[in-house]
Amino acid sequence: MITPKTPRIDLHGEEVAVIYALVTEFINDNIKMGNKEIVIIHGKSTNILTREVHQILKENKNVQSFALNNWNLGETIVNLK
Repeated sequence: MITPKTPRIDLHGEEVAVIYALVTEFINDNIKMGNKEIVIIHGKSTNILTREVHQILKENKNVQSFALNNWNLGETIVNLK
């Protein structure tokens, strides 16, 4: 369940070239801290960041599942293993 304390990373303004490193490091840090749910904020304008983030999540072995937040399509909710 998403709460104000759920870890978040905001990728607004980041270049696609650095997204992989940022998302992967964020996931790894949260795995180490024992968090099972995180939020990645990518915005919803052109969907370039959304597509890149979702591709990274598909390939990450620590990701159990992910989905767009129904209440805010500029965020993806990620469940970690």
